[in-house]
Amino acid sequence: MGLVTSPERPPSVRPVEYKGEPLDGERGPGLGCFRIQAVLLVVLIILTPFTVAWGWPVEVSIALLFITLLLLLFTGQTIIFLLRLVAADRREGRRVPVAGGTPTVGQLEDESATREDAGGPPADEPPRESPPESGVRE
Repeated sequence: MGLVTSPERPPSVRPVEYKGEPLDGERGPGLGCFRIQAVLLVVLIILTPFTVAWGWPVEVSIALLFITLLLLLFTGQTIIFLLRLVAADRREGRRVPVAGGTPTVGQLEDESATREDAGGPPADEPPRESPPESGVRE
């Protein structure tokens, strides 16, 4: 069994492969293609059962059923491609949310890893507080 990652690259920077090559978003279907497929799929899913209720010829109902199944296959493959594209984009580096006032989980992880590398205390230890007062007010 071979290594999953090379020793030179950390596992989070490994390129996502698609058909044996690094994933290139410009070569595959885009979000517009997916939207067209999804809308057409919804229309066919709704229309196909009505063709039986409306008494259309059986051949038309069968054809719509097969077209629906084929479109379902293509839409599923497009979803998988787009999810892999998002995963590849996220592996390139952390992106900061536009409206984020607080740090993200990824930023906190990066900060704790940097702090541990610098020899500081680990991030999971709570800060030490002063001992509690005796409860008597002066």
